[in-house]
Amino acid sequence: MAEVLVEFDAAIAGSDGTPYVPKACTRLGPDGLWEGWLEFTDVETGVVLRSARETTQPTRADVMYWATGLSRVYLEGALARVLSPLRRSAPPTVSAEPTYDGPAPAIEPAGALLVPRPVIDPFDVYAQGEQVLRQELLALSTDHLRAIIRAYGLEGGAGAQALTPAVLAEYVVAEVRARVGAARSTNGITPTHPEANGWAR
Repeated sequence: MAEVLVEFDAAIAGSDGTPYVPKACTRLGPDGLWEGWLEFTDVETGVVLRSARETTQPTRADVMYWATGLSRVYLEGALARVLSPLRRSAPPTVSAEPTYDGPAPAIEPAGALLVPRPVIDPFDVYAQGEQVLRQELLALSTDHLRAIIRAYGLEGGAGAQALTPAVLAEYVVAEVRARVGAARSTNGITPTHPEANGWAR
């Protein structure tokens, strides 16, 4: 059964200025893992919009830990994704006959071998402090942030597809924080941190 984990006090403005109140929700998925997503309630109409899955965690407590640490930047990015879903293109028209007998030969694009490698280990940097990790990530390009997400298996949430470095950075911070918290709780250490910068309840 789905449940609300965190309700946030401050409203987030959509692209047209409409205020939305966010809340973090969770449920136990069919695979035995806990899924986390966000819901945004239009203050004026009461209409509720929901995001795609934002995170997957082994326990409910781990999703709670993820939810209570979400920053305003992350929530703003999630709302933007909800309000601007990817549009599916119309199905292509089928031509009677192809012009060519087959596809063009594969050509190695210029710079294809220059795939960005992760320039930092986010878990090592997080050990120095969450703000240190955030600052390091904000200094990186979108390509480098995506490389970190891929290299450390952080692709499980919709935030991994964000288009701006700031939102990608917040996504990485949230995922690393939750996974470190999960590891600590597994080892019998209760993780603690300020709840959502003081604006969650």
